[in-house]
Amino acid sequence: MEKKKALPILFAVMFLVMSGFGVIIPVIPFYAEEIGATPSQLGLLMAVYSLMQFIFAPLWGRVSDRYGRKPVMLIGILGLSLSFFLMALSSELWMLFVARIIGGTLSAANMPTAMAYVADITTEEDRAKGMGMIGAATGLGFIFGPAIGGVFSQASLSTPFYVAGTLSLITSLFVLFVLKESLPATGTGEGRERPSFWEAFKGTTSILFILNLCVSLSLAGLEATFAYFAFQKAGLQPTELGIIFMIMGFGSALVQGGLVGRLSKKYGEGAVIQGGIIVSVIGMGLILTLDNFLTAAIFLTIFGMGNGAIRPAVSSLLTKSAKGAHGNITGLLSSFDSLGRILGPPLGGLLFTVSIGFPYISGMILSVCALLLFQVYRMKAPGKKSFEA
Repeated sequence: MEKKKALPILFAVMFLVMSGFGVIIPVIPFYAEEIGATPSQLGLLMAVYSLMQFIFAPLWGRVSDRYGRKPVMLIGILGLSLSFFLMALSSELWMLFVARIIGGTLSAANMPTAMAYVADITTEEDRAKGMGMIGAATGLGFIFGPAIGGVFSQASLSTPFYVAGTLSLITSLFVLFVLKESLPATGTGEGRERPSFWEAFKGTTSILFILNLCVSLSLAGLEATFAYFAFQKAGLQPTELGIIFMIMGFGSALVQGGLVGRLSKKYGEGAVIQGGIIVSVIGMGLILTLDNFLTAAIFLTIFGMGNGAIRPAVSSLLTKSAKGAHGNITGLLSSFDSLGRILGPPLGGLLFTVSIGFPYISGMILSVCALLLFQVYRMKAPGKKSFEA
């Protein structure tokens, strides 16, 4: 398969994967409640998934460096499918927890392997474009998936889980028969260079991981509290919030799929990272002033477009320093994303109880910290084309 044809196929795979994941999002709180989960237990049910991804994403990325991207991606997608079917069949709360643990452990293979696949098949010049397409596929999946889940939930609360499991099975067949391995045959197995696990997290690259954690924390804190904030500030209802997040998702996908690659090629990933952080800070500051549906949609979309530009550019920079072991470094990056999703919601909720604006003020502070971290990174790794503005 020509490399230029592989990227659209991978885009389709990740869109289907994330659509399947998104199907259960609007249903799982009600499904868990029906089984008997309390709000605190629901929080743990959501957190345990991110915890497993935090632990296992680096391991799967490293496995994909040795044995290839395709088999690891198949494990991740089939694991996701298994977890959905187990959830659909759950009649006790502990069964839901088991399903989420299995899902988090196995599906942790998907994102780092997809990013490593992109790094394998793209030149350094086009790397950010490829990473942006994966981000766009993820964002679009999270838009269409919940809408599908909402429709099928009318039949029963378990039906969306069966739909998600079936969609994941279909996706695994697509991967098996259409997607080609991105590593050459001589690049897998014992002969492949395998740096030590934490080798990726040392020197100047460690700054980019911490920068990404700051960005992930600010996003997770916003997502956890925005519904309450928008209701208190503008009386927005769940249906309106769903539309607002859909608009934000489209804006973010547009930036990742259409602009990140072009801007990175012209100005360098460094300029895109800095610009994305600045735009997200502006958006978060504007969110503090929202007072109706229109301003909420505009301000949240501004934030989403800025935030969406950062991750693909960071991924591109990191994989350029990976010396071929792309899975090792993308696995660690995914792990830091998961850490942000674990810590961000409780931190945002705690700050919200103090003052409804604090999660957004703290998000702005975290983003400024990320900007300062990038300046440190830039000084420690001077002269790279990726920093040109």
